[in-house]
This record gives sequence, structure tokens and C-alpha cells, in this order.
Amino acid sequence: MTQQADLVVIGGGPGGYEAAIRAAQLGLSVICIERRVHKGKPSLGGTCLNVGCIPSKALLDSSHKYHDLKAGYDNHGISTGEVKLDLAAMLARKDKVVDQLTGGIAQLLKGNGITWLQGSGKLLAGKQVEFTPLEGEVQILQAKHVILASGSEPVQIPVAKLVDDVVVDSTGALEFQIVPKRLGVIGAGVIGLELGSVWARLGSEVIVLEAVDQFLPIADRAIAKETQKILTKQGLDIRLGARVTGTQVANGQVTVSYTDANGEHSEVFDKLIVAVGRRPVTAGLLSSDSGVSLDERGFVAVDDQCRASVPGVFAIGDLVRGQMLAHKAMEEGVMAAEIMAGHHAQFNYDLIISVIYTHPEVAWVGMTEERAKAEGFDVKTGQFAFAVNGRALASDDNQGFVKFVADAKTDRLLGMHVIGPAAGDIIHQGLIALEFGASVEDLQLMCFAHPTLSEVVHEAALAVDGRAIHAIQRKRK
Repeated sequence: MTQQADLVVIGGGPGGYEAAIRAAQLGLSVICIERRVHKGKPSLGGTCLNVGCIPSKALLDSSHKYHDLKAGYDNHGISTGEVKLDLAAMLARKDKVVDQLTGGIAQLLKGNGITWLQGSGKLLAGKQVEFTPLEGEVQILQAKHVILASGSEPVQIPVAKLVDDVVVDSTGALEFQIVPKRLGVIGAGVIGLELGSVWARLGSEVIVLEAVDQFLPIADRAIAKETQKILTKQGLDIRLGARVTGTQVANGQVTVSYTDANGEHSEVFDKLIVAVGRRPVTAGLLSSDSGVSLDERGFVAVDDQCRASVPGVFAIGDLVRGQMLAHKAMEEGVMAAEIMAGHHAQFNYDLIISVIYTHPEVAWVGMTEERAKAEGFDVKTGQFAFAVNGRALASDDNQGFVKFVADAKTDRLLGMHVIGPAAGDIIHQGLIALEFGASVEDLQLMCFAHPTLSEVVHEAALAVDGRAIHAIQRKRK
């Protein structure tokens, strides 16, 4: 007998499980299919919770605490004894955080009456879904609606094939049992910088090889320049224009060959992380007669509301165009669920926050200065440093700055960019302002609490018009 449901979601990552929950809240019968087995047991939460966002942030937090303790708190009047690293305990804490969150999602699905099927799903013609369980016989599910949310996987490159635990992807980089003496990272993107930071704090000599000549080309140039300077000072040897041409593993080490403007080079590492991007997981997801189209890059083709080429079928998250971010997938999943339930829903793709969880954190939303000028705006900008902020100084965490980009003709905010303490949280002030079409003056007229890190936001807004109080600026009318 064919099992039926109003909605079948293929994929239990952030986008998939949030779509399932929202659909259930709206009264739909929902089945969520997830095939992931993490450390020997079925697990919801996708890449983000199991081997991505959450475990990496757990290690970033633990490694930052270790680094700070080892560096000492003498300037705070705090003396500590010898600081020792228990890497096994640090990894166990990371796993505990993952288990707590993934277990919580399972309870949320159960509490909302959602059926979790453990195995793989394939979309067939007529919105039928072929379900292959981890154990048992294949079943056919009939759905009124289907959401494809199978996520993404690390890109592998021929010149650096994965080898045991020597040449690894981002997943393997979370499981090193010994701190490598020399660590190579291919790719100076978000993942490469975060994982490189983790192991550098724990004692590795880290060399980052980036093929392009520009550091963080997606970020505002002022932010990218400051980020590179700070991370270099922290010990990350970032080599731009370094194109890897080959790798050779021998005696538990890997020799990496690369070329740059100065010719051919090679480096020997104990471990090598390949972090050159991610690609959508479509293998086994669609039958040849499903009717769902892929674009030229292998993503599922969708419209602005995530509708695929078959009526009643949606695709979300890393499977479709746009940035590969968990929060993007979440909002797309909720939007899709509301549309199929007959509600009006939309998502503002122009205002998706990006965050790099190094220390200091880096975050931005809206237009960079370079993009705004390229699109013909008469741009004005304002920038203010955490270096003179009372709360940042009191916390001994005062690197970086806040920058605003605005339209000089209308005074409307166009973008906000932050490098500094709690940047990933502070950036949401810019998101709200941009979403509501705020002007620079709107922020200037607000009263920010003192002493707080957020005062830097206020001062940066004032700086757009040369009015920052705690900085000497050229007088303007």
C-alpha cells in the first residue's frame, strides 16, 4: 500500500526540518526523509548540525578559550598555572553539543506529528517519492507537495584527492586526534579560515593556499584588508595566487606542489584540508522522468519562491542558486511551506547576512562599497573603530571596526560591514535597518546604551556625515 502525505521533505537539514515543522504547524501531514548516519546512528540536522556549522563553532569556541588561557591574563590581574590541552575532551564536548541539538530536532519532529523516515528519497514522476530505508524494503510515497532539501557536499579536486586522515575535507578536519605540527589549507574562504584558525590556536603552523589573487573577494575591500592583516598577525600564513598543482602522500605526510607569480613551490604538511567550496547533492535524488530541471551548474532550477519546474515541487537551501548558508535554507523552507499551505510568503534575497566566525568575527549584509559604486550609486561611507569603544577596551577585545555604505543622494543605507567582537550578532542591527529602509539619519538619532559594543554602530552612522563624537573628523556642513 502506498503511503500518502500532504508533504514529503527529502532532507532533514536546517531547511528541511524547518519546512517540515512549519508545514505541520499549518495543518499538513508531513513525512521527512533523512539518510544521514552520524557516528553510528541516524541523525537529523544535515551538514550544519553534524559536521558543519555547529561542531566547527564548538571547536572555534574551545580553541579560543585555550589560546586566551595560554596567552595569559596578566593584564587583567589573573595568574594561571600551566595550561594543558586535552584534545580528546575537546572533541568529546563538540560531539556532545551535536548530540544535544540533533536529538532536540528529533523531539521537535515527533512533537509536531511529523514522520521521520530514516533512509534515502528519490523523486519520481507524479510527485511520487521512492523511499529506500537504511534497513528494509523500498517503499513508494505519494505526496501532494514535495520539498527537495538534500543539501551540499564538499567539492573534491583531482590535484588533492582525499587520503585517509592525511588529506581531508572539512568533515575530516573536525576529527584530528593529534594537533598537526604543520597544517596546509587549500582555500581561503569561510571554511578554510575558520578551520585554519581552530588548529592554529591549538598549536599548528598553518599555511593557507588560495588560488585567486584577492583575499575574500566577496567582502567589502576595507573589511577584507583588515581581516587579512589580523589573521596574518595571529599566525595564518595566507598565500594568494597560489594554485595547487599536485599532492603526494608518503610516510604519513603530504607534499603539496603549487605555483604562484614567483614560480613553482612545494610544502610538506602533516595534514592537508581541502576547502575549495561545496556543490549540491543531486546524485540519486531525481528519476529521469521526475520533470525537475537542473541549471547549467547542477543546481535545481527554481523561481524566486523556490518552485521547481514541476507544480507542487519546491527545492531549497544549498540545492538551489544563491549563497550556501543554513539560515538561507531555513527561510526558504518556511517560505515554501507557507506557500503550499495557501499563504503569501516571500524572502528578501538582497539581505542575507554572511558571517565568518574567526576572532574577531567578520560579518556583512547588503551592498559593499565597491558594488554600490558599480551599480551607479553616489556613495558615502562611515567607519568607526572598536579601539576607542569603552566596552571593547574594558573587555580587552577591541580589534576591528563597523562600516556603513549609504546613498549620498537619498541618505538610505545600502550596506553594513563589521569586523570585531560579536560581529555576528551586531550585524543584525544593520539587517533590521536595511529591511525597513532606514536612512543614516535614522540611526544617528537613536540613543544607544552606554557602555556597549553597539555604540560603535551609532558612531559609524554619525561618521558617514563627519559627526562621530569619539573621533577627530574633518568638519562638514
